[in-house]
Amino acid sequence: MSTAVDTERPEAEPSRQSWWKAHSELGLCVLLLAVGVLVLVDAMTMSTDFAQRGPVGPTAVPLLVGTLLVVVSVLLAVDVLRGGRGEAEGGEDVDLEAPTDWRTLLLLSGFFLLNAALINVIGFPASSAVLFWGAAYSLGSRNFVRDPLVSAVVAVLTWLAFNNLLGVPLPGGPLMGVI
Repeated sequence: MSTAVDTERPEAEPSRQSWWKAHSELGLCVLLLAVGVLVLVDAMTMSTDFAQRGPVGPTAVPLLVGTLLVVVSVLLAVDVLRGGRGEAEGGEDVDLEAPTDWRTLLLLSGFFLLNAALINVIGFPASSAVLFWGAAYSLGSRNFVRDPLVSAVVAVLTWLAFNNLLGVPLPGGPLMGVI
């Protein structure tokens, strides 16, 4: 009798794990719901003490977006629980059975976090150059002369375009007085 109990336990765990694997889109539903609720709460607590121009106030768009996020998350959850599944990408050059390349993912994430930490310290051009070079390195480029040069040029051109053409001030860091 204890043998029957032992054989039932291993079967119960894989079935629970396989249910979660089959319904993994529910994680996206939870994320959409959380973002939707956050947007709705933020829109409802928004200060609207200033003069309003026109019939539509400043909370109209956030309320619409938050409501749509909540509705889409609920509809997606219902679809997933009824057996609906998203189709895997059918690209001809994509191996759908290949495992996740965690090294590349962690390197890219690290360079994005490093960019966020350095942008106010060393400025947008320098931190973006590090980000662009890091992304190229993470994705497999090993040209140690061309990659930093291209990264620096793209970063400075992007900073100039935002700063001078679009009028969006980005922190320049040490380049602020030079360019």
